[in-house]
Amino acid sequence: MSEHLSKQYDNDLETLRSAVLRMGGLVEAQIRHAIDALTTGNLVLSEEVIEADHKVNAMEVALDEDCSQLIVRRQPAAGDLRMIFAIMKTVTDLERIGDEAQKIARMAKSIHERGAPSVPLTVDVRHAAELAIAMLQRTLDAFARLDCDAAQEVIRADAGIDSEFRSILRQLITYMMEDPRTITMALEIVWIAKAVERIGDHAKNMAEYVIYIVKGTDVRHTGTVSAEA
Repeated sequence: MSEHLSKQYDNDLETLRSAVLRMGGLVEAQIRHAIDALTTGNLVLSEEVIEADHKVNAMEVALDEDCSQLIVRRQPAAGDLRMIFAIMKTVTDLERIGDEAQKIARMAKSIHERGAPSVPLTVDVRHAAELAIAMLQRTLDAFARLDCDAAQEVIRADAGIDSEFRSILRQLITYMMEDPRTITMALEIVWIAKAVERIGDHAKNMAEYVIYIVKGTDVRHTGTVSAEA
């Protein structure tokens, strides 16, 4: 490959990476707005998150197409091919995080439109969401710097989100048993908490792809990197 073509190829890869980070920023904003809508009852904000999901979907389609075109045009070697495959997987996880944010916004809208009796668990959900957002931020940073150590920290942090979800679920069961009038709203908060937990799962997936890019090691379902990798 000539120096000119090599430089253009590097530019193409960097453009893809930058687009992933922009998509990550959009998705992060969607989560924040959805949680804000839940805690404040801002129905306009809920609607904005719901409507903006199409932007995330469009970015996924565009990035998938760009990756496919790059593979066809450049026929990348092993390391670069891993990068492109990992980008495609990362984009899928980002799109699914966007779906979870939209789900939170829909539930928030339903709760506040109905004016249901308050279940004082939105603070706990917000705390879990902040943990999930922090995981997403660290994952995107690890992707930007191809930092395996940072990626491993994200993978370990997923257990904290799972623990938060179980705690919220236990509290909600108590509320439902003590006051059946809270059942409908409590179940909606269960779905919101589950969406937050799924965001953490997707962030963990993305961290695993960073390790795959750098080391060529698939750590899915193991969460560890071998010493030889």
